[in-house]
Amino acid sequence: SLAHTGERIVGGKRGGLIELGEEVEWEARHLGFRWRLRSRITEFERPRTFTDEQVRGPFAWFVHRHEFHEERGGTRMTDDWSHASPLGPLGALADLALRGYMERLLRARNSAFLGEVTRAGRAP
Repeated sequence: SLAHTGERIVGGKRGGLIELGEEVEWEARHLGFRWRLRSRITEFERPRTFTDEQVRGPFAWFVHRHEFHEERGGTRMTDDWSHASPLGPLGALADLALRGYMERLLRARNSAFLGEVTRAGRAP
């Protein structure tokens, strides 16, 4: 769903269903740069929700909660993404630009699965 970013798994869990406490490391190109981000599953309530949080990567921190709701014979997924960029006040300016970028990215990913983004890119 994010082929245009060259996203690929480079570490951690590489196959099967991920579980509570497991980690996965991704590499992808965003905003003209190649980034690596490692996240850990910190909350997992199958089949309703799971949360991943950055362990190592470009953000000061991020938390990404995925919720799944039965709807009209299918499933609606909602993303709730919050983050803070590093660099203090300069990071706060970056967060303004990242909000729109992250929302567009999540919408593109979710459109492949007919999901829905309702809350994305919220900074503290």
